[in-house]
Amino acid sequence: MKADVHAPASAVALSCGEPVIRVEDLKTYFFTRDGVVRAVDGVSYHVMAGETLGVVGESGCGKSMTALSILGLVPKPAGRIVGGRVLLDGRDLVHASEAEMQALRGNEISMIFQEPMTSLNPVLTIGQQIAEALMLHQKLPKRAAMARAREMLELVRIPDSARRVHEYPHQFSGGMRQRAMIAMALACNPRVLLADEPTTALDVTIQAQILELMLELQEKTGTAIIFITHDLGVIAETARRVVVMYAGRKVEEASVAALFETPLHPYTVGLLRSVPSLEPDSDDGRRRRLTEIPGMVPSLLDIPPGCRFAPRCPFATEECVAAEPPLTEHRPGQWAACWHTDRVEATFDA
Repeated sequence: MKADVHAPASAVALSCGEPVIRVEDLKTYFFTRDGVVRAVDGVSYHVMAGETLGVVGESGCGKSMTALSILGLVPKPAGRIVGGRVLLDGRDLVHASEAEMQALRGNEISMIFQEPMTSLNPVLTIGQQIAEALMLHQKLPKRAAMARAREMLELVRIPDSARRVHEYPHQFSGGMRQRAMIAMALACNPRVLLADEPTTALDVTIQAQILELMLELQEKTGTAIIFITHDLGVIAETARRVVVMYAGRKVEEASVAALFETPLHPYTVGLLRSVPSLEPDSDDGRRRRLTEIPGMVPSLLDIPPGCRFAPRCPFATEECVAAEPPLTEHRPGQWAACWHTDRVEATFDA
């Protein structure tokens, strides 16, 4: 399977120095009556200025919880970060105070949530909600903040912004609400944007417009984007690198081109083969049948021994059950946690 990898480099050149944000061996656990849920269990990745990093995996793999951990929004008291670091320009956010995190959220780090109707306040106008962040973080007076809110609505291509800025979320369509969320997230020109499934509930036409808009705004601002999704087609259109997560851990990381052309982890292969394709897969010109990944993501209360994917893996051997494979760099820039990458590669190429 080939990716349509045309996501351009940002007009702001990718930094040759330190990443804007770096997640190092992050561990976020939930302490429940039934036991310890290892929602994020040793995840590491980084993003440069102007770069989009895709984070993919099934529901329950820890993608969104990693993002909430970055923002310091882990549900308490059950959940807490028990290890690792989150470095924003060298500052460790894990040990930052709540006051410091409040100053960062919406200002230096912003997040676009999956469901705008549950994220937008129904009793405040769209303009008031955008202006609120500007008054808090940029110290703008109310009139200037509302003017900036109108500008942001124009930037995300919401027509008649002078009128729309005074309307409420229920008066916006789904696509317009998502554009408003993007306007709110980008109002303070954040260094990092966390986009958690921002196009899942939208039809394909609106989805394409939202993706194009995000990349266009990134070109102008140089924002580092962490794009969380289960849709590999979206990743092919937007990201430069991809992190694949499974059961709270990172199992593969590669450039978009390498991941689509030569995946090295069987879970990645399963994800790719479950994506609809228009390309013929046989001599008679018939399209390739979709292949589902058998089984389910394991309960994070009862993680299987060895490789976490072994119970669902067609390549699994006794070695896979005996010991968890380390995340190893098999090619420059391509890492995978699998004992049988050679067999996986040979099977995918075939």
